[in-house]
Amino acid sequence: MKLEELKIYQVAIEIGEEVWSIVKPWDYFTKITLGKQIVKASDSIASNISEGFGRYHYKESRTFYFYARGSAFETKTWIVKLYNRKLITEEIYKKLMNLIEFECASLNSYIKTVGPK
Repeated sequence: MKLEELKIYQVAIEIGEEVWSIVKPWDYFTKITLGKQIVKASDSIASNISEGFGRYHYKESRTFYFYARGSAFETKTWIVKLYNRKLITEEIYKKLMNLIEFECASLNSYIKTVGPK
């Protein structure tokens, strides 16, 4: 199986791209405060999945999948902050939260499959 075939990776990429498209048009102050934080957190989901996938030993892989899950939860917090500060609409909020919830559940399921059979 290739990394690009993993659903958890595909959704992580989608989350990162959605966040980027939201943050890109913001003013300077908003970008360097909230924008920078949520972009780093959301991009970290996919990058940690990639790194875990590329590791040789399953214990190392699982560690990076746990990091990815942590980044997903951090992204969730930033989404709440963006919504509370009226930087995103309710529609975008719901879309992102649904993606994050799906990703967290999928990561949990995937992590359980990684290891000795």
